[in-house]
Amino acid sequence: MKPMLYLIPVPLSDAPAGRVIPAYVTDIINSIQHFIVEDIRTAGRHLKRMGFKGSIDSLTFYLLNEHTPRSEYAGLMSPLKEGHSTGLMSEAGVPGIADPGSGFILQVQEAGFRVVPLSGPSSIFLALMASGLNGQSFAFHGYLPVQQGARIRKIRELERISTEKGQSQLFMEAPYRNTALLRDIISSCMPDTYLCIAADLTADNEFINTRTVKVWKEKMPDIHKHPAIFILSGSRERVS
Repeated sequence: MKPMLYLIPVPLSDAPAGRVIPAYVTDIINSIQHFIVEDIRTAGRHLKRMGFKGSIDSLTFYLLNEHTPRSEYAGLMSPLKEGHSTGLMSEAGVPGIADPGSGFILQVQEAGFRVVPLSGPSSIFLALMASGLNGQSFAFHGYLPVQQGARIRKIRELERISTEKGQSQLFMEAPYRNTALLRDIISSCMPDTYLCIAADLTADNEFINTRTVKVWKEKMPDIHKHPAIFILSGSRERVS
């Protein structure tokens, strides 16, 4: 069998991995010895949680994160070139989605190796599924600007795009800046714009609610230091 690059999902929360990681994924991670990861220490913990039965010390890890230059991608393909199937893991969720692995995946495709995506949790898609907002036309923007003025301008731009196109606009923030972001959304957007807040996805304290900005303004949730996805949906009734 030709070697394959498996895109291995990782749990989003501390809830039991069996809730979100299919059994066949556990079978695959127990069948390979080479893993490309963002952090070796946390990757080992994730593999144990997901049912890896062997010794973590027996595995070979390769680092791929936001600091990895593209010039090193060819070296990361060495186990594939030597005939070994390899797993690519994100720090949370699925590889290639809001993840530094996408550029490497493209090079693997171009080199002619098979890339196999495995089922697992994605905060982006879980949030969109439960939001009740447009799941046929949407855009994910990652992190918004840190500087408040630029952040507010971006929020208003996304609201305008959503209103004009009827398109859901998804974004995220470092958990410790969630409250500041939420305040800027509430102060910048129209009262009838919808905002979905999806925090602590898959955890026991999971929070997913879609309300208008007007309703959120009356009672802001406490999402400080809670991983979250935000989805804006403007009212098309405002478009002339």
